[in-house]
Amino acid sequence: MDRRSFLQTAAAGAASLALSKTSLSEQATPEMAAIQKEIEKRHQESVQRLQEWIRQPSIAAEKRGMDEGCELTMRMLRDAGFGDVTKVPTDGQPGIFATLDAGAPRTVGMYFMYDVKQADPAEWSSPPFEARLVDKPGVGKCIVGRGAVNQKGPESSFIAALHAIRGAGRKLPVNLVLVAEGEEEIGSPHFPQVVRKPEVLAALRKCSGVYMPSAEQDLDGKVTMTLGAKGVIEVELVSSGEKWGRGPRKDVHSSTKAMLDSPAWHLVEALTTLVSADGNTPAIEGFADKARPISPGEKKMIAEAARRLDENVAKKQLGVEHWLHDVNYEQALELLQSRPTVNIEGLVGGYTGPGGKTILPHRAVAKLDLRLVPDMKAEEAYAALKNHLAKHGFGDIEVNMTGGYDPNSTSADSPLIRSQVAFYKSKGIDPIILPRSAGSWPGYVFTDDPLRLPAGHFGMGHGSGAHAPDEYYVIESTNPSVQGMDGAVMSHVEYLYGLAKST
Repeated sequence: MDRRSFLQTAAAGAASLALSKTSLSEQATPEMAAIQKEIEKRHQESVQRLQEWIRQPSIAAEKRGMDEGCELTMRMLRDAGFGDVTKVPTDGQPGIFATLDAGAPRTVGMYFMYDVKQADPAEWSSPPFEARLVDKPGVGKCIVGRGAVNQKGPESSFIAALHAIRGAGRKLPVNLVLVAEGEEEIGSPHFPQVVRKPEVLAALRKCSGVYMPSAEQDLDGKVTMTLGAKGVIEVELVSSGEKWGRGPRKDVHSSTKAMLDSPAWHLVEALTTLVSADGNTPAIEGFADKARPISPGEKKMIAEAARRLDENVAKKQLGVEHWLHDVNYEQALELLQSRPTVNIEGLVGGYTGPGGKTILPHRAVAKLDLRLVPDMKAEEAYAALKNHLAKHGFGDIEVNMTGGYDPNSTSADSPLIRSQVAFYKSKGIDPIILPRSAGSWPGYVFTDDPLRLPAGHFGMGHGSGAHAPDEYYVIESTNPSVQGMDGAVMSHVEYLYGLAKST
């Protein structure tokens, strides 16, 4: 499930005020009318651009198609009007730095990612990199493909907005500074190397805020805004006979378990020390010492969200019948917002094929992610995990941090957020606002020192299935409450014009 839109996907509510499927603009100005007409004229071009982008796999975890994905993204930015587009080398996959000088008084920052999650074609109803147009009952015509909603669809809609403004003979109302990375889906290990280059920092310091294009509508048309996100570290724990000095250094016959230690059981024993007996409460010494409790204001936001969102829909979409400890929905949302977590993503060791294979494996691996709330730090969480294992007799287990970053927070009073609220309310939508997303994105590079900029997500439209089979993005909506791609494009146009006037 998409970490940036977990709350939106998990908590669709009752129906909201219906919107036009083809036009968001209520400003009867020649400028908006001309841009809207250009969006509709360029609809097929916009769809084909997104299909081309999805058809280029760019999977950082597999190091697949990354150079090609970076080059394609750079070409699309140049075509959209960015005058200076530069590939930024890092110790991993390259980033992108681009600027568009419109001669405007105000400058806005943009965050893009060009990488996507892995995809197993056997799990999909259509190939994940074909970008087929599919009619989904009750939803409309959608593009199905890896990256459709996370994030190539919303980013394509933003690019289409720039084409439409220029095509209508209008001038962009703000200057743009864009930074992109190709490692978001593996924890953004090298993104700070992009942002902290002197020329990039200098450009970002001119920005009033940074936003990431997103598809923020649920199927009922509601919008859930978040004022930040949890941080995360992704780690790999490796137990091996060689490093442990006990158990075999190669797989041996399972009958020898009677006289040999097992690296796999050693790993299991280590894992059980990380959490409470029910697996739900982190037990790593020092891990959550700095976790900031939620404030009365945040509790009020959560209570309002619980009142407006549909618990039964949330359970159905998650495929569950109970919340943790059988708490009520408000308490469950409060846990989601406030609780640091220790999660096992996967366990691998020995033979996992059909039937049995009587071996004692010499090596076992656990992949974990640890979610962090405000005031916690990724490096401190990593250190706490290593210290905990060593203290409990598991210092031989390798702890490899593969990615991660700190939490981020933005004030509801920032112009970036107030402009979003004003936009949604102008469309008859009263957005639900929560303190943070339970998922993670590397917004801390903008919100923390040295920039201290507001940052968030914005965009109309709908999609689902991020990180899952049959990921999709709505192109033509049959639901009057939800925008299709043209409506998403127009939302970015109007938001940019709103940001130009914000104070």
